Amino acid sequence: MDEDERLSHASSFGAAAVAYAEHRPDYAHAAVRWALQHAPGPRVLDLGAGTGKLTATLVALGADVVAVEPDPRMLTELRRRLPDVRARSGSAEAIPLPDASVDAVLAGNALHWFDMAVAGPEIARVLAPGGVLAGLWNLMDDRVEWVGGLARISGGAAVGPRDTPAGWRAETAGMHLPKTGAAARFGSPEQATFPHGQRRTADSLVATLATRAGVLVMPEPEREVTLGRIRAALASRPETARGEFTLPMLTGALRVRRL
Repeated sequence: MDEDERLSHASSFGAAAVAYAEHRPDYAHAAVRWALQHAPGPRVLDLGAGTGKLTATLVALGADVVAVEPDPRMLTELRRRLPDVRARSGSAEAIPLPDASVDAVLAGNALHWFDMAVAGPEIARVLAPGGVLAGLWNLMDDRVEWVGGLARISGGAAVGPRDTPAGWRAETAGMHLPKTGAAARFGSPEQATFPHGQRRTADSLVATLATRAGVLVMPEPEREVTLGRIRAALASRPETARGEFTLPMLTGALRVRRL
């Protein structure tokens, strides 16, 4: 993905903010606890917070949370759904917080959108010594046959390589974090995955997949064809044809410590 395409995908979510808040899953609590395991205190920045999916999990776990989100429509939805959370406009490349003001920076399905050459020093700036940077991704468990088929049906638009366990591990293993300079010093990355799931119907799963960046940037006719293929495939499977089912998922987590 070139830079123009990356920016187009990264900025696509605001137009679907309400659907994103309604249909995207939360994060496995065990994954969030693992991400925060070595944080020196309770102050957590949810960076690229979107509509507050990860923010709500952090609140439920008792963290002292501030959310930062660049898209005004996503931020409006976050504030509507979580009115008691401190939520500020800003980006990973320009974080509106003082130096050493948080003990952990977490990003839910967002770290891959950051320009880490710029964001790395900014994240290090706001982290207290020994603080944690962690990315979390909700992954569709393609070890389950019908789930793996969704990637083939969508052509990678609704379920891309990053959305499955093997692809996530390959990509995050080589994720670039600045290693030089006093402003951006991080230790070696650690990875883990945690069981997760989301109750869906065929219609609500299609609605969830429609909030993926690869689908949002499609021309309308192509989007309708892609979602129609997914809908037909779900209708043909006994696991998903009628009523509610659990979408098999994992939450993948990558964490590093600020030295």
